[in-house]
Amino acid sequence: MRPSCAFAVAVCCAVASGGAQQTAPRQTTPQDSAAQTTLTVQTTLVEVPVLVKTKSGQVVFELKADDFLLTDDGAPQKIRIEQDTDAQPLALAIVVETGGAGARHIADYEQLDAILDALVGNVEHRVALIGFDSRPQLLMAFTHNTEDVSERLSRLNPGDNGAAILDGIAMAVDQLRAQPPRFRRAILLLSETHDQGSKTTLNDALRLISDTNTTIYSFGFSSTGAAVSHEASKWERLNEPGPAHGCFSRDGTDPVSMTEYEGHYSRQVLDCISELAPPLRLATMAFLAASDGLRKNTSESIAKLTGGEFFHFHDAKDLKAGLIRIANDVPNYYVLSFRPTSVTPGLHALHVQIRNRPQLVYRARSEYWIDSDDETR
Repeated sequence: MRPSCAFAVAVCCAVASGGAQQTAPRQTTPQDSAAQTTLTVQTTLVEVPVLVKTKSGQVVFELKADDFLLTDDGAPQKIRIEQDTDAQPLALAIVVETGGAGARHIADYEQLDAILDALVGNVEHRVALIGFDSRPQLLMAFTHNTEDVSERLSRLNPGDNGAAILDGIAMAVDQLRAQPPRFRRAILLLSETHDQGSKTTLNDALRLISDTNTTIYSFGFSSTGAAVSHEASKWERLNEPGPAHGCFSRDGTDPVSMTEYEGHYSRQVLDCISELAPPLRLATMAFLAASDGLRKNTSESIAKLTGGEFFHFHDAKDLKAGLIRIANDVPNYYVLSFRPTSVTPGLHALHVQIRNRPQLVYRARSEYWIDSDDETR
């Protein structure tokens, strides 16, 4: 039987002491119904989607759990392959840029009815639409009618010069979290490649992307070089990876270290990483790599971090071809699940390998996040 999962192939990062939390209502009595008490349930299950193909592009169906090796911060995990995940309902948030360079692509989003139907599949579903320029806006709340969403997509209005991608994603994640826990979650992002003007910091964005069971599929058109340079310099200042006066601080720990690393901060970071214990080293490297990716190509990194897919597009023809490819690929994902042997708070680095199959190529989620007790309160 071939593995299957729907468009929102669930990457469940709900983990003990943190991660995406699920809230289930408890039975109430007349005496306590006014209190509206809920029971918060946390699970240690982590799910990782993996798409496996031959080098010629043919999907591989016959792999078993024993064919995979999955590590969490370098530690091998006992895994299983989830079956029939595409039978679960789906909540899909479409996030589309109407400002900046996005204004030139508004016409590309017309007549997507049939493709949206193919993406959500034949399951119970809800679809919402969020537009953004320098700020995000909920254009259509969740509805089961994809025709209504497609019609609203066909009459978008141009926005201002902003392209606040991370703010748009933050709103989408917030909207998705309000959906019932039984729904899987996905985001379809249509934007330029580089964030311009988001108030959401890189660190906050990384946690948002990593601590929810949401897979992101991204379609990007090029940002202007001047905008990329300007915004990247802003993110550099916002994304200091360590506390002041620590090993990772740009201030250095003492005058000697400042002399040694002056003008070579990347060398300082690598030396600091080498001093960490192996699990912390892997997690720190994953954090730095993810943050760097979000600076250089926001839309592509967002997709890859969640195990989704990224496509460049220039016009409506490119967009539709990519959407059809996603609709064809997604039912063929393997979904690996495991219960982490370590629940250390923060970012965890995931690595997937296929045993004794060097001829195969594959794509998988690369990280997930565990909240600390303080962050979940």
